[in-house]
Amino acid sequence: MDFTTLKSLKPSAYEDAAGGYQAAVTMATRTKDEIENGIVAAMRGSLRGEAAEAALRELGELRKNFHYIQIECGLVGTALRAFAADILPAKSKLDAAVADAVARKFTVGPGGSVGYPAAGDEVDGRLPRGGTANGTTDETARAINRQAAGFDPNPDYAYAQDCADRIASAVAEATTVDQKWAPHLRRLEADDDLTVSAADLADAADDMDDLRSTGSSYLNDLKGPPKDATPEANAAWWQTLTPEEQAGCLALFPDRVGALDGLPSDIRDEANRTVLDEKRGRYQLELDAIPPEPTKFRSLGADGVVYTDEWLDWHHQHEGRKAHLEASLKGMDSIQKRFDQTGIKGMPEAYLLGFSPEGTGRAIIANGNPDTADHTAVYVPGTTANLGGIEGDINRMTRVWREANSMTSGDVSTVTWLGYDAPQNIVLNSPDSHFADDGAPAFNTFMDGLHTTNTTDSGGHHTVIGHSYGTTLVGSAARQGDLSTDDVVLAGSPGVQVGRATDLDVPAGHVWNEDAEGDPVPEIGRWGHGGTQEVDGIRPAGPDGYASGKQTIRGIIPSDELFGANRMRTNTSGHSDYWNEGSESLKNQAAVVVGAYGKVKLE
Repeated sequence: MDFTTLKSLKPSAYEDAAGGYQAAVTMATRTKDEIENGIVAAMRGSLRGEAAEAALRELGELRKNFHYIQIECGLVGTALRAFAADILPAKSKLDAAVADAVARKFTVGPGGSVGYPAAGDEVDGRLPRGGTANGTTDETARAINRQAAGFDPNPDYAYAQDCADRIASAVAEATTVDQKWAPHLRRLEADDDLTVSAADLADAADDMDDLRSTGSSYLNDLKGPPKDATPEANAAWWQTLTPEEQAGCLALFPDRVGALDGLPSDIRDEANRTVLDEKRGRYQLELDAIPPEPTKFRSLGADGVVYTDEWLDWHHQHEGRKAHLEASLKGMDSIQKRFDQTGIKGMPEAYLLGFSPEGTGRAIIANGNPDTADHTAVYVPGTTANLGGIEGDINRMTRVWREANSMTSGDVSTVTWLGYDAPQNIVLNSPDSHFADDGAPAFNTFMDGLHTTNTTDSGGHHTVIGHSYGTTLVGSAARQGDLSTDDVVLAGSPGVQVGRATDLDVPAGHVWNEDAEGDPVPEIGRWGHGGTQEVDGIRPAGPDGYASGKQTIRGIIPSDELFGANRMRTNTSGHSDYWNEGSESLKNQAAVVVGAYGKVKLE
């Protein structure tokens, strides 16, 4: 960076270029969505055969290309805005120094020197001669120049030197900015092929991390996503952002934007799909880099076998991580599989409202847009739920959507909410309440967010569906806060921590329970998660007498008549079949979801 370059540089040109990249993002987003939810959905709904499958595969690759364009162009546009913001102070300082020099009739040379004319009091009939001041950023040299200017009879020398020093400082600052940004802008370069590989997606994630670090000064002014705010506050924050600021947040903070309850579902979906693709790329590369499992055992002849040293080293270094990567990638494939079902038998567009592969994983997937739905159901799975096994939970809510949609002319959305660390071991973990207690606040916030974003005139009808330990979380959410829902459906519940249906924050008569024949969980779980009631009764008063008074009943579960839930009929058996297609168990749930209470069959 030199004086001439900085003088001619226009930060607005970089902002204009950023606008062009943002236009490419908009185009890529629109095209990607049209491919996935328009063309591909229509083909899946009407075409079959090898040719159709081949076309769908190619369209899937094309969709990935446009999503990659969307991600990378978003990063480039944000990087250009960040560079423009970083270079602007130096450019403004230079322009001000040049303007001050010109205003005093000084000349500014091509290298940034400042020439000044003869001026001051005449000596022997002549004005003190003019000269040229060369700027410096060295403080010692500046001090010497200031001292020299103080003795110079030409008063313009000091001012010219000041202008030259300001120009030198501006060029030095701009050089620092240029040197900082040049390598980072160069790395925002895609491969010259048409295949979006795991390496490409991982590289995009690296670009995002790099840009977050490099553009810290710009990000400080970006008003990034709030932390621990209410859904209403999150919505207000998003609405205060300019379109450019929203684009910057989506490009740089997709994980944070995608997790914010209260933001529109289409925004969260865009953000979380970026996180999904980038995590998929990183996880696949990491998995591919793990060396093959070596021979496990070494024979000792008649004495048996022992583990090989190579396998023990591999086991300690890689086995746990390999299992996590494989399970997480399996879950990501299951989410993509749901995306690919859009259009099949009328299935609506899917929305990814939350995603993280860390720990046991997080995934929140909606069938249909809950922002515009007249009826929304949110399902909380129970023990052993994790990202790797998310397909089964997605399928349950797909069936609820189909059944509920057939019962109403209104829009329906059904959501699988794996937003907590579910217990992973039935014996060791499921008796512990902390999994439910720890996850309940996030569930309450999510439900509040659905009310914040719903745009229907009525605000929408919302139903919570809990299964197994998921019902315990639902009860904990009601116990700890205000559960924002109209109906609660409990299936195979081991207890909800409270002893009355009226404690679940819904009007009387709006708690529904299913307890199928052969389901052992309710009876087993009642002594861990059951609630209590104090009732009037007769209690022993001594060896030969009884007295009336309050009696505490413990271990109450939703299938107990004392609890006060509507006990729905089931024609399924066991703990996991409440969502069998065509079953009365499923139909009853769907009827509650759409508010068709007259269609619910009770015991």
